[in-house]
Amino acid sequence: MVILQLIQDFGNWFWGVPILILIGGGGLFLTCYLGFPQIRHFGYAMGQTFGQFFAKKEEGKVRPISGALAALACAVGASNIVGVPVAIALGGPGAVFWIWILAILGMCTKYCEVALGIKYRRRNEDGEWIGGPAYYLRGLGKKIGLVFGIGYAFFFMIELVPSLASQGVSAASQFNAFGANQTISGLVIAILVGVILAGGFKRVSSVTDILVPTMAVLYVAGALIIIFANVTEIPKVFILIFKDAFTGHAAVGGFTGATVMAAIRWGAARGVYSNEAGVGSTVAGHCTAETDHPIRQAQFGIFEVFVDTIIICSITAFAVLASGVWTQKGLDSSQLALAAFSSVFGSFGSIFIAVTVFLFVFSTIISAGFFGQVQAEILFGLKFSKVWVFVYPIFIAIACAFSNVTTMYMILDGFMAIIVILNMIGVIFMVKEVKELQNEYYSTPGKYYLADIAAKETRKANK
Repeated sequence: MVILQLIQDFGNWFWGVPILILIGGGGLFLTCYLGFPQIRHFGYAMGQTFGQFFAKKEEGKVRPISGALAALACAVGASNIVGVPVAIALGGPGAVFWIWILAILGMCTKYCEVALGIKYRRRNEDGEWIGGPAYYLRGLGKKIGLVFGIGYAFFFMIELVPSLASQGVSAASQFNAFGANQTISGLVIAILVGVILAGGFKRVSSVTDILVPTMAVLYVAGALIIIFANVTEIPKVFILIFKDAFTGHAAVGGFTGATVMAAIRWGAARGVYSNEAGVGSTVAGHCTAETDHPIRQAQFGIFEVFVDTIIICSITAFAVLASGVWTQKGLDSSQLALAAFSSVFGSFGSIFIAVTVFLFVFSTIISAGFFGQVQAEILFGLKFSKVWVFVYPIFIAIACAFSNVTTMYMILDGFMAIIVILNMIGVIFMVKEVKELQNEYYSTPGKYYLADIAAKETRKANK
């Protein structure tokens, strides 16, 4: 218990000021060093990503959008629905502003992670691409790179045990709204997860290709109905967000007041938990894609953070703030999203939230489970990884049966802090390589970016 307490204390300390310095400051440095690529080339990035949804699949190849959707499935989770209201409750409406700031910086961080992931990825024994921080961190140097790479893979692989177990409980608990037994629900979820993960990335991507767009559209549509029902409040919401970001917020409803520092702290933490920029956890999904250049797939890193945080998290925040439920007394922060949906949909709101939270969490479980399998393969080989992958559904079933995930949460933040530290230090010191790739991609005559622009101009001229 002493070790667990130390890990918990370390996690509590790290997810305060240190996370702002490392991820916020690190993201700002990367953005400035690379010349604000997520802003200068935002339109191009969106054209390269959203435009790929209907691209044809090639037999035996993973589409760039499929790799991105698997990564997005891992990033989009309960934090988008529950985490944002928690940030508002503890940091005030101003926390939303800092979520946006960390997301804008996070787009560049994720851009760098994906570019490095593609550059350093390798083919495994089955001929499939695998990669991620565990590989690209080795670019730091023979000795320190090996320590960072192995350390990242080990702690990430272990961190996913409590992470996926706790998320399994969250997914199973959604069926409580229908009177289902949580133990049985957990067992069914564990079996589904095991079956999907046993099929490797092709099976995972076949599920996330359908699940991610479906759940995102479903949730966004429901939240937009709430926003339109309170459309006259939207100007006030924007003023509240920007004003409180720099002045703090007085106590309201059942919630205590929040300082500017609280707004920054909770906005930063929830933002990182939501899009995982700086964590490096979703890079393995991008590394499975067939692409002609690391920077082309890096556009999907920008896309991933934009969809996860700027779109989905913002819509949750607007729904909670515009509906006014955040000022009501007697509501816990975790109930705010449910209260917002119930304010418009009535009793159906609880069912809607239960279904969407389940879809969000389930998609996270299967994609993160695959990423854990990749870490196991990097450390101990392909055969071991195919056995290790079943550890995750086993712990999901156990956690759902006993419903006690306190210990798991105790070690989750601490382990996640370790992998963030390893990854961010590596990305910052390797940013020169990203700049070289960026210069090559945007400046090579007749190839990559310039070829895309020329093709676009040709299509315009032929219309």
